[in-house]
Amino acid sequence: MMTTERTETGLEIETAMGEVLAHVRGETALPCRIVDDPAAKRIVSLRKRMKLSRQKFADRFGLDARAVQDWEQGRRVPDRAARVLLTVIDRDPEAVMRSCGHGLGRRGRYRAPPPTEPSVRD
Repeated sequence: MMTTERTETGLEIETAMGEVLAHVRGETALPCRIVDDPAAKRIVSLRKRMKLSRQKFADRFGLDARAVQDWEQGRRVPDRAARVLLTVIDRDPEAVMRSCGHGLGRRGRYRAPPPTEPSVRD
């Protein structure tokens, strides 16, 4: 059953959409958060500071090693999600390792989970 009554949630959505339209039209400025866009040399220094090869860096943080190579050599720029991930890796790498399922090794360092077997399709 549909109602014509305007709910509090609906009114909040209308207000938010009005703010977005005003922003798009240039009538108002909305607060925004800028995610750091790391330059190629910054990605290299992050990886080297962690004393990891490209492959180990990629494996540890769930990245594609070829993409890391392309970023470091300036052939590609990380997309927004990768930039956010790189920023978090820079600030708190252990948080990313924990979220990727890495466990603590004997020396108190996080280690990568064992490799999984490739799936077999029939």
